[in-house]
Amino acid sequence: MDPTTILLLGGVALLGGFIDAIAGGGGMLVMPALLSIGMPPHLVVGTNKLVGTFGTFSASLTFIRKGLFQPALWWAMSFGTLVGALLGAVLIYLLSAGTLKTLLPLAILLASGYLIWPRRTPSVQAMPRPEATPAGRRGVKLLTGGLIGFYDGFIGPGTGAFWMAAAMKLFHLDLVAAAGVARFMNFVSNLTALLTFVILGNIDYAVGLTMGATLMLGAFVGAHSAIRYGAPFIRPVFLLVVALMAGRLLLAD
Repeated sequence: MDPTTILLLGGVALLGGFIDAIAGGGGMLVMPALLSIGMPPHLVVGTNKLVGTFGTFSASLTFIRKGLFQPALWWAMSFGTLVGALLGAVLIYLLSAGTLKTLLPLAILLASGYLIWPRRTPSVQAMPRPEATPAGRRGVKLLTGGLIGFYDGFIGPGTGAFWMAAAMKLFHLDLVAAAGVARFMNFVSNLTALLTFVILGNIDYAVGLTMGATLMLGAFVGAHSAIRYGAPFIRPVFLLVVALMAGRLLLAD
C-alpha cells in the first residue's frame, strides 16, 4: 500500500479506538475502511479482530486499574462470550466470499441504524457491587455473553454498543460502568475470534498490526476521557462519522 493509504487507515484506527473506548462501535469505522481498500471479506473480518483486540485490551485494562470493572463478578458472562465468539468465528469461516461480501455491508448498515437511533440513557448505579449481581443472574449473564459473543465472532460491527445497551438494561449500570463491562467482554470475544482466525489464516498482519498500534493509542485516550467526562460528549461526533460511513457503503457498488 502507498503511504497515503497507510496514514488514512492509521487515522481511522485512531478515531475508532477513541470512540470504541467511550461508546462502542469502533469497528463501524475500521471495517468499512478495510473494505474500501479492496481487502477480501474474510481477511476484513480477521484483520478487524486483530485491530480490535489491541484497543479492547488497552481500554479494559484502564477500567480495571481504575476500579471500575471487576472481572471476578462477570465470569459467567466471560465464559458465555468465549464460547459464542468461537462458534461465530468458525461459522463465518465456512461462508463463501460472495455471501460474506454481501453480508458485511448489510450488517454495518443495520448496526449504524441502531446506533444512530436516539435512546434515553438511564441514570443508575455507578458500579456493579457484588450484591447487585446475585448468583441467580448467572444464567442471564451466560446467555447474554453467548449471544453477543456469537455476533462478535461471526461479524461484529457495533458489538461494543450492544454490550453497553445490555449492561445498562439487564444489570442496571450507568454509562461509565457499562463501558467497563463492554470493553472487557469485547476483549474476550475479540481475542477468542482472533486466535481462531490465526489458526484459519484469515489475517493481514501488516495492516492489522499497523492499525492496531494507533487504535490502542486512541483507546487509551478514549477510556480515560470516558472515565473523566462520561460518554455523552462524544455522541454527536460518533453519530456523524457512523452516518458518513453508512452512507458511503450504501452508495458503493
